[in-house]
Amino acid sequence: MPASADRSWLQDYLDYLRFERRLSARTLDAYRRDIGGYLDWCEQQQCPAWEPVAQQQIRRFSAERHRSGISGTSLARQLSALRGIFRFLLRERRVPGNPAEGMRAPRSGRRLPATLDVDQVGRLMEIRESSPLDQRDLAALELFYSSGLRLSELAMLDVAQVQTSDGLLEITGKGAKTRRVPIGSKALAAIDAWLRVRPQLAREGETALFVSQRGSRLSRRAIEQRVALQARQQGMPRHVHPHMLRHSFASHLLESSGDLRAVQELLGHADISTTQVYTHLDFQHLAQVYDKSHPRARKRRR
Repeated sequence: MPASADRSWLQDYLDYLRFERRLSARTLDAYRRDIGGYLDWCEQQQCPAWEPVAQQQIRRFSAERHRSGISGTSLARQLSALRGIFRFLLRERRVPGNPAEGMRAPRSGRRLPATLDVDQVGRLMEIRESSPLDQRDLAALELFYSSGLRLSELAMLDVAQVQTSDGLLEITGKGAKTRRVPIGSKALAAIDAWLRVRPQLAREGETALFVSQRGSRLSRRAIEQRVALQARQQGMPRHVHPHMLRHSFASHLLESSGDLRAVQELLGHADISTTQVYTHLDFQHLAQVYDKSHPRARKRRR
């Protein structure tokens, strides 16, 4: 099969994900990179990409990627992408089987997400509201921590979405799935203050909640830069990024409530195993308390 046909089948799969599964542009780009990497490898090895393909070929691809330093997490994502496209091609009767089915990547240690403690969050929010930009940044930071939003979710917010009487925000997250999350009182106050000065920056007819100095919707990259800038100005001892506030939201909520299902719902996780990483963070906190407090855990002083 010519290489052009290989790429054509990839495009068919991406069209299916876009129009039928309604996946986001960023997710589609990830699939394109992961499957494209496999196609590049097949061309280098001069072996067929789709048929006939034995499981041994997929295993060899995975092993070579692993030896080159690719992490177990990245390999698992690539194998998942290959399982998906082979499943699609099998359904379309273009291949006789799915050689990636049942393949598993080597395990790698699970990194716990970086979080801020409650005092650090409070310090971050001590922004002097001396300009509309500072008021905008404070509203964004408060909303990240108040509602556990993803960066893309906050960037796509419109003014109309936050002007609700019930204090709830309807979010469209990954896979075009919607969920409702509460907005805390401090976040509401910061948003109200920002909305009063927003007309000084926003272009006429702009619907975005957060706008740049040019008056258009604030990009994800610009939000990341402003979060890092405000953290530096507040003297934070570490690099702060938007997802750190989402992690902190989840960790602090779970630590206080212990309700894993509620945290899963608020974060918009499809699988509770994704949320369970925060139980490890909570356990670390409990272990530290134990080590400091339990008579049999404390080191005996001489």
